[in-house]
Amino acid sequence: MGQLQDKVCIVTGAAGSIGAETTRLMLAEGGKVMLVDKSEDGLARFAAGLPADRIATSVADVAKTEQVKAFVDATVAKWGAIDVLFSNAGNDGPLIPTVDYPEDIFDQIIATHVRGCFLVCKYTLPKMKDGGSVVITSSITGVKGVAGNCSYVAAKHALVGLMRCLAKEMAPRGIRVNTVNPGPIDNAFMRTAERSMSKMLGRDAGAMFDQIIPLGRHGRVEEVARAVLFLASDQSSYTTGSTLMVDGALCA
Repeated sequence: MGQLQDKVCIVTGAAGSIGAETTRLMLAEGGKVMLVDKSEDGLARFAAGLPADRIATSVADVAKTEQVKAFVDATVAKWGAIDVLFSNAGNDGPLIPTVDYPEDIFDQIIATHVRGCFLVCKYTLPKMKDGGSVVITSSITGVKGVAGNCSYVAAKHALVGLMRCLAKEMAPRGIRVNTVNPGPIDNAFMRTAERSMSKMLGRDAGAMFDQIIPLGRHGRVEEVARAVLFLASDQSSYTTGSTLMVDGALCA
């Protein structure tokens, strides 16, 4: 029996590296997964290699109410009440000082991360089984500031606040709500950010992180996925309202 045997799961941002690796792990542990992503092509490519009888897909923008309602309803119609929500959809913007930061990009980052997570939780929780689990992807930037990244830092801090609110609201139903907070991860998302950061700093940002992370390296996508599995499974039965740092002690 897997840790998520026959549990009904939703993963947003499923076509990205963390979403995809977590989906694979959920399936390996016996789960049934609704894969949600804004990228139709990316979602189709990823889903093509997965067991068709235990997945469903939905192309959706989590910041759009009707699209969120649609994939939540589709999940329940296919498999019944939801056990696990992994709210993982995200985007990033340029590294620009706050006084010069474009307002439209700021709005886009906040909409995807904060409004998106709010909507997904708002419409999933009434259809989640008592004793279920919500895992939200925040970041080390959810607990510390980073110069030039005001929108992303503000969004990731907001997700921690939303999680703490929901953890108290959902406790009477036994639903656990936590964030997973990755540090620098060896994936395309982080390497793209590091290229921008390198230009701003005048040095190799990736090498800099490896020097200041106590474990001496970037994290691996599968290490984040295993942390999500812990929070999603009954192994974390008394863990709620927590920020699980997956950062090699960078923020310790």
